[in-house]
Amino acid sequence: MEKQSSNLATQLIEGLCSFLRRCICAILSAGSLPRHVAFIMDGNRRYAKKEGLLGGDGHRVGFTALMNMLKYCYEMNVKYVTVYAFSIENFKRRPEEVQSTMQLIQEKIESLLEKESIVNQYGVRVHFIGNLKLLSKPVRLAAERAMNATAHNSTATLAICIAYTSTDEITNSVEEACKVKMDELGGNETDSKEPHIDVADVEKHMYMAVAPDPDIIIRSSGETRLSNFLLWQSASSLLYSPRALWPEIGFYHLVRAILDFQRNITSLETKLKQS
Repeated sequence: MEKQSSNLATQLIEGLCSFLRRCICAILSAGSLPRHVAFIMDGNRRYAKKEGLLGGDGHRVGFTALMNMLKYCYEMNVKYVTVYAFSIENFKRRPEEVQSTMQLIQEKIESLLEKESIVNQYGVRVHFIGNLKLLSKPVRLAAERAMNATAHNSTATLAICIAYTSTDEITNSVEEACKVKMDELGGNETDSKEPHIDVADVEKHMYMAVAPDPDIIIRSSGETRLSNFLLWQSASSLLYSPRALWPEIGFYHLVRAILDFQRNITSLETKLKQS
């Protein structure tokens, strides 16, 4: 009896929270909403230390925070969400930590394939972004299965940056653009003074060509560095850096970021009209 009462109370609270979120979303939708929000999920290890948890448990709590944040974004009709899951630089950490993180990533990728997962609830197409050749075979195969399984979803897009840095992305893109241009020229030199490679050529081969440039980049834990994340794409992005560690981030922080975005875009539109 006591357990049933507890479950009923939980359902009532969840229902009330969902209703309040819908109300807030309706109010925010009166203004401009971002098409693309990107997240740098910083602070999982610090959260674990702060709460006396094992290091890996911080990442597990962080995954729950990510699922909640994805739900909030899709309730707001944010079409594109990008998350910085694992940098190429992270491979330099202790081998046992890297292995543990990769096992957790594989486990969570496979959970995306479950029928009740958030990607299936909201019709989300998943892309894994980065130098996937650096991943272990089990993780790479899990990523490929998730991309194939969601390839026909079209309501929203989730880009998961793993084995990624922006400098690697740019280098790879320039190399690919050069290869294509050389194939077009048949390997022959030309006397033309026009550049063979332009910005459009480079952008076409970016890992992140699957999404428009982010409107907002949210980095938890109060840090204001981009840490080699979306450097090419973030020239006009709003950077919001709440002090909360990633596992502590919530709906309030997303609302605050969107309000900042709406104030900034309104100011920009006003300046354009006056110029």
